[in-house]
Amino acid sequence: MRDAGGRGAGLVMMLLCWLTIIALALWWFRGFEARRENPNAALVEQVQSDGPVTLERNASGHFVAPGEIDGQAVTFLVDTGATYVSLSRSLADTLGLQRGREATFTTANGRVIGHLTTLDRVRLGGLVASDVEGSIHAGIGDDVVLLGMSFLGRFDISIRGDSMRLAAASR
Repeated sequence: MRDAGGRGAGLVMMLLCWLTIIALALWWFRGFEARRENPNAALVEQVQSDGPVTLERNASGHFVAPGEIDGQAVTFLVDTGATYVSLSRSLADTLGLQRGREATFTTANGRVIGHLTTLDRVRLGGLVASDVEGSIHAGIGDDVVLLGMSFLGRFDISIRGDSMRLAAASR
């Protein structure tokens, strides 16, 4: 005769084992997807003053990296085709940015009306720039800032394959 209590405990243990395996697989997959979306997430920990910054393309082919605007953590999408560092109205409000003169911007989604602003300090890794021209307008996601040439133009940029290197401009 079988022990019914032992069989039930065995089923519970097997169920717990499978649930643990599934939970670990989901945790690993989430981390894998996060690394595919932003392979430069650890950049925030690699702060060398004026040291070069090397970015890797994400799974979509973009250069995405953590950084700061006026001391506030943001996620940058590097856009060498953008004139300014561009951010949404809600993020500009969160950062307490003053809206300057009204301007019309041509974006990938068409023409939009927004405002010019000045960012006191923009940081990407160890690269820092002060008094950076920016734009505030609709059409940009609240969680991403386009890192345009008003910041990038202050540094030497080289792109080779899936890597972009930014370094202090040579004189």
